[in-house]
Amino acid sequence: MSITYIEAIKQAQDECLAEDDSVFIYGQDIGNFGGAFKATQGLKKKYPDRVLDAPISEDAMIGVAIGAAINGMKPIIEMQFADFSTVGFNQIVNNAATHYFRTGVPVPMTVRLPSGGTPGSGPFHSQCLESIYSHYPGLVVMTPATIEDAYYMLKEAVQMPDPVIYCEHKFLYRWLKADKLGEPDLPINKARVVRSGKHATIVTYSAMVHEAVRAADALKEESDWDIEVVDLRMVKPIDIDTVLASIARTGRVLVLGEGFPWGGIVAEVVKQIVADGFHLLDAAPKTLNSKDTPIPFHPKLWSTHRPTPQSIAQAMRELLHQ
Repeated sequence: MSITYIEAIKQAQDECLAEDDSVFIYGQDIGNFGGAFKATQGLKKKYPDRVLDAPISEDAMIGVAIGAAINGMKPIIEMQFADFSTVGFNQIVNNAATHYFRTGVPVPMTVRLPSGGTPGSGPFHSQCLESIYSHYPGLVVMTPATIEDAYYMLKEAVQMPDPVIYCEHKFLYRWLKADKLGEPDLPINKARVVRSGKHATIVTYSAMVHEAVRAADALKEESDWDIEVVDLRMVKPIDIDTVLASIARTGRVLVLGEGFPWGGIVAEVVKQIVADGFHLLDAAPKTLNSKDTPIPFHPKLWSTHRPTPQSIAQAMRELLHQ
């Protein structure tokens, strides 16, 4: 029997509720309805007092979670879409993120953000907000790209004393499948070399890991280029040591992300590479993001707005010929 990315998230939440009475889930339509993407389906029957429907007020949801967390609970907040979390932005970055610094009292809170684009979702249901939340001290930002990471990183997030922004990618929910849930192979704060190579490195995270691997496979078949792919897994903090070790092997790097280009994770990774690994580079770092426009509804426009295996492969050809 196979397991999907969304089922791994539901299983992790189920086990967190079973193992720790201080855990509860709070979100819109997550009870009998099971949530917008069914990540809590069936959990209300098992834990009727700890799977709670919230009003349509993300600001109030985060406020409730912060209050519960500082009083010993471990809330998991489900946002219907990552985009909607901006309604609770003040509570997240000004209250949850700063509370331990101000008071010495931790805020063990996990905010699940269904992130990223799917065909036809448009500008209000497709955004990647990891860069915004990574800007603020006090927040941990996770971006799992595999079924195992979706499961194990969520379980670790719930037990962390810090508020965690957990960016789960909607495109992976039912597309990503495995025969079984594998064992954890890395600490959550370590990047993973997904595909080994020797000619160039792609550094990325979340759903773009899979697009990068497709591009690397195509380049191998086309020109016998060996492209290494590094999955950051967590974008705040960043495991720059694994990134630099990869560049030491390849000499070239493309940093890739689905988010908008200005002031994002991609730019931060390049900054750290240039600061600490300039001597390792045989060519200037290259970057690739979604376009600096609102996200289009039409599937064909959307597929040209975000990076694809084809556009990634083209960026790599340009890098390899520098």
